[in-house]
Amino acid sequence: MDLSTQYLGFDLPHPFMPGASPMVDEIDTVRRLEDAGASAIVLHSLFEEQLAGEQLANLTAVEDPADSFAEALSYFPEPDGYRLGPDDYLEQIRRIRETVGVPVIASLNGTTLGGWLEYAKLMEQAGAHALELNIYQLATDPDESGDEIELTTVEMVQEVTRSISIPVAVKLSPYYTGLAHFARRLERAGAAGLILFNRFYQADIDVEELEVQRSLHLSDSSELLLRLRWLAILSGRVQTSLAVTGGVHTSLDAVKAIMTGADAVQMVSALLRDGPDMLRRIREEVAFWLEEHEYDSLAQMKGSMNLSRTPNPKAYERANYIQILQGWER
Repeated sequence: MDLSTQYLGFDLPHPFMPGASPMVDEIDTVRRLEDAGASAIVLHSLFEEQLAGEQLANLTAVEDPADSFAEALSYFPEPDGYRLGPDDYLEQIRRIRETVGVPVIASLNGTTLGGWLEYAKLMEQAGAHALELNIYQLATDPDESGDEIELTTVEMVQEVTRSISIPVAVKLSPYYTGLAHFARRLERAGAAGLILFNRFYQADIDVEELEVQRSLHLSDSSELLLRLRWLAILSGRVQTSLAVTGGVHTSLDAVKAIMTGADAVQMVSALLRDGPDMLRRIREEVAFWLEEHEYDSLAQMKGSMNLSRTPNPKAYERANYIQILQGWER
């Protein structure tokens, strides 16, 4: 079965790859991912806060006494809170590039314009074939409009794409007022791909200790539904590659994502839970499903259930919402 796809300009044998996660910190695990058939290796993010903290630390070490700006430095997480520092991260790109024969995709995570974006050049020089720009921002300022938030992101994409020659994919959250319009803006700004969606990790409250608690919960298939809707809406309306991340745990999850328009399927929670070989299982099961349903190739199925091609486009829009509410019975 022909499972080939094109993502960010790369001709891939199939769409299945690990998403950004700590799995790539160990070269042995990277080898296991490639052995399981990963079509690309995606690194976890290097964070704006890391780079800004390092730049500030370097500046104060050169220009000021040892304890200067201690309060300013306290705003940044401790270096031990990150798995790989900036230099280690670049070295890991080099090591992974030397280890595997598939595209290596680096990642930058941040929200503002600034010098930290210059690391995109260093990632390209270290051997990354492509870059994910991971926009993880929670809009909490009541004086900042949605248009201002979008414009900052568009300018970030423009700055990065002007400075490097490798393709850039933008990893988005679903919380934009006009997501379809914003996707077009990012495409015009130079984005080669869009990744749907970033997972916002929610804080909990310890009511006894009066503390905010951080917790990490792995995804499940229910999280895929939001992604399917927006894949279907964007597929055929933007020319960028589309990737899904979050909620793919079974071969049927993968089939749904591809039917709604995904060019690439990124998996994290399923691999953390079941190991790298889950990639092989999903690929084999999708191939079997296609044969059983008499498809000639994955390309024949891709986008067949997007908004412009589905027999019932209203199912992705407001009419479906009304019908579901009106049809509920106790």
